Parts: sequence; C-alpha cells; structure tokens
Amino acid sequence: MKLNIKDKFNSKLPADPILENTRRQVTNACFSYVAPKQTSKPELVHVSPEMLHNLGIPEKDAKSDIFLNVFTGNQVLPNTKPYAMCYGGHQFGNWAGQLGDGRAINLCEVEHQSKHWQLQLKGAGETPYSRTADGLAVLRSSIREYLCSEAMFHLGVPTTRALSLALTGDKVLRDVMYDGNPAYEKGAIVCRVAESFLRFGNYQIFAARQDKDTLKTLVDYTINNHFSHLGTPSKATYIQFFKEVSERTLEMIIHWQRVGFVHGVMNTDNMSILGLTIDYGPYGWLEGYEYGWTPNTTDRQHKRYRYGNQPNIGLWNLLQLANALYPLIEEAAPLETILNKYKTDFESGSLNMMRSKIGLYREEETDVKIMQALEDVLHLTETDMTIFFRNLSSFKPENPTEGLNLINEAFYKPNEIVGNIEKRWNDWFNSYAKRLQSETLSNTERRKKMNAINPKYVLRNYMAQLAIDAADKGDYKLISELFNMLKKPYDAQPEYDKWFAKRPDWARHKVGCSMLSCSS
Repeated sequence: MKLNIKDKFNSKLPADPILENTRRQVTNACFSYVAPKQTSKPELVHVSPEMLHNLGIPEKDAKSDIFLNVFTGNQVLPNTKPYAMCYGGHQFGNWAGQLGDGRAINLCEVEHQSKHWQLQLKGAGETPYSRTADGLAVLRSSIREYLCSEAMFHLGVPTTRALSLALTGDKVLRDVMYDGNPAYEKGAIVCRVAESFLRFGNYQIFAARQDKDTLKTLVDYTINNHFSHLGTPSKATYIQFFKEVSERTLEMIIHWQRVGFVHGVMNTDNMSILGLTIDYGPYGWLEGYEYGWTPNTTDRQHKRYRYGNQPNIGLWNLLQLANALYPLIEEAAPLETILNKYKTDFESGSLNMMRSKIGLYREEETDVKIMQALEDVLHLTETDMTIFFRNLSSFKPENPTEGLNLINEAFYKPNEIVGNIEKRWNDWFNSYAKRLQSETLSNTERRKKMNAINPKYVLRNYMAQLAIDAADKGDYKLISELFNMLKKPYDAQPEYDKWFAKRPDWARHKVGCSMLSCSS
C-alpha cells in the first residue's frame, strides 16, 4: 500500500519534548507523539470506495493485511510519526482548560490529485490528553460517526469524512446513559479524514496560557497551509483569516438548519477552523420540526445546543476564537465588525435558505411573514421535517386545498389536524399558493429544484440504531445498505422507500433513537 505522505503539522510545529504516554499538562507544544494501541483481533467492517479513490489507494490494497493493521493501530506506516493534538475549549459555555485528542491519534498526511488529507484514528487508545478516559471507542458510536460523516458529505454539508470502520476484537467498558450501569461493548476504530482537524480550541489553549509565541506560530502555520490565498501572515491577514472562519462557520450551520441536523455538542473544541462538521457524538436529525430539540442527554436541562440555538452558539464560539486571536491583532473593532456581520448574514442567509426549501426564487417583502407563519404551523403538532419539505415539492398553487393531503404522512398525530390547527394550515397553503403565482417556474421545474435541496433520506437515529443492533450480532448488511442509500439522499431511490418514513413509535424513547449521551 503506497501513500503519498506529506506530513506538515508534526514537521512544522513545536512538539511536546516528553515522549512518555502519560496524562499531563502539555505546554508550549501543538502536539505530542504517541503510538496507537495494539488491538487483539482487528476486523474490517466497512471501507469507503470513494475515500480510497481520494487517497490514491487501490481497492485491492484495502483487502491487504497492511491496510487492516495500519487502520486498526497495529502498524505504523514507514516514515510517519503519529501524534495527538493539544487544545483546550469551552464545554457547555465553561472554560475546561486543556482537552486535546483524548481518543484520536493522527497517523499522517497524504496528498493526492492536488488535495491534502489528514488521516486520524478515533478510538486507537490513550494519549497524554485522555484525562481519566481510556482513549477507546465502541462499535455503537463508531458506526454512527462512519455513516454520518459520509452521509453529510453527500447532503452537501461541509464535513470531515471517513475511510474505514473496524472492530478491534477488544471489549470496552461504557456507561451509555451515565446512570451508573456500565457494561462491556465491542471496541471499534474509525479512520477519519479531513484537510485538517484543527479546532477553535487549538488556538484558545495558547491564548489562555498567554503563550503568544506558540499562538502566533500556529496561526501562521494555519494561514500558510490552509488559507494561503490570504497572503503572508500579518495583522491584516489575521483579521481576514478570522473573517473567513466566521463565514465558513455560518455557511456550515445554515446547511445544518437546512437539513435538520443537530450537532448536540457545539463546544469550542468541536468547532473546525475550516468550517467542517466535526466530532459526531450525540447528533440527530429533527424528526418533529422543533426549535427546542436536542439529542444530547447531558444538555437535556438547559438545551444550550438545541436546533434553534445552533446559529447563536456558532456566534458565541466565534467570539471565543476572536478573544484567542486578539493578542495577535490588539484591536477589537475589526473583530467586532466581523461578529456583527455574522448576525446580519445569518438573517439573510437563513431567509434565502428557507426560500429555496419552499421553492421561492424571487425576493418579496412578504416572504418573511410566510416563513414565520410556516414555522408557527409546523410547531402546532409534531410534524416530520424531512417528509414535510420533501412532499411540499408536489404542491400545486392552482390546488391549495390539496396541501394538507400532500403532507399528511408527515404528521405524527394526524388526528390532531382538526379545528383551529386545520384552519391555520389551510390559511398558510392559501397564502403560499398566492405567493407561488408570482414565480416564473413551472410546477415541474420548481419540484425538481426543491427536491435538489430537500433530502428524501437522512440518517435518522432509529436507522443508525437498527444498523448498530444488527452489527452487534455480526451482521453488517444494514451498514452497507444505509451507506449506499445515503450517497444519493436527494434521489427518489424507490428501492429504499421503506426508509422514507417517520420515526416508528418503538423508537420514540429508546436509548440511541431519541436521546444520546456524549459517549455515543
């Protein structure tokens, strides 16, 4: 197996001089060298053909012992030095100090077809940043990450990717719901792939420690290697760098809102500097359209990371990054200007996103009222977001009375659509029909455009849980089925129609299907 190794991070940035793999505070260094833990009986569960191609790995090589051993931690590629990154972060709004790659080990960086990729094993053992944890991952969470990162890419959402999913053959102790009932689960490793895994927290840790020299070294490295179009690092470049990070972050979050994705743990150490969705833990897709929903049990009380609050949290996290970059800029005004622009850009970007979801391609002043009225009626009774927007594409303005029939299967409790609720829906369809009459597209053209941004298939938690339950018994067919289906989420794919369905009743309160913990 030949890879075009082009390591930069661990060759250009300061390393932790201590080579022992012991938990500790690491200062004045961007990373620590660490070898993955040996696994007892590794077994590949699934490999992404697309990512093999992106990395220049022939499919036959993915069946080799070298591939299995490298991507389960049992073999280190020649001329590479695996490492774990040092970073800090705000967790649920509170500064947590040093965090770092506690269960992620970066293997190497690869260049292929003018693209740069960093390869990282998640669940490959402890590092100096593991704190009290074991650095391992279980099959349950690994399946969720493997499927979701690839699904998000094909939805058009900026994201990290996944190359492989493997069992380690080892047992891992986990307390799924943090309720004092730990149990052994199958250990697993995902190979994650991205241009870079740098997070807001990588910069925060040095600012918090008043280590301006290392902060400048890391920011300059980031600009030179990932934002080189901004030019030579300088005060003006730092401001432009922050501006672009802000824009990328907002673009990512508007995509989340568009497809109904809720990250669940938007801590600053889970925010990519490249504006990629990173760290798939207790995520979920909206079933019922509900601004207040969060999939994270840890967040159940305050719902800081609920669906409707994700844009605000993006701004809050950017403020923390601005504070971290301030020592290099020493001027608040340009940073404040960028943060204020995020607010106005969100308002316009969100409105345009919602326009496209309901097939409005001209801008009219009444659009804000139509959107607000729609969000209000969607909250009247539990209404499946994915099914609603997908079926709405079949609406014809000449038949507004057919609206409710078109979306009926999106209602979890159709018997509630009576009286005032029924009237308000019909009122909305009438105003929507009237508004559509000022559009120039035909019904067929509008439907095609709407179906190109309103997915038919998303990775609902119950679907992932079914794949997990089957995989626990050694059956991986459902992983492959979902993986293949989610590559074309906007296509009709009639062979997968059974997955275009509301969450079943059995999954409403089932662990793994409704609420998940951070260990998920």
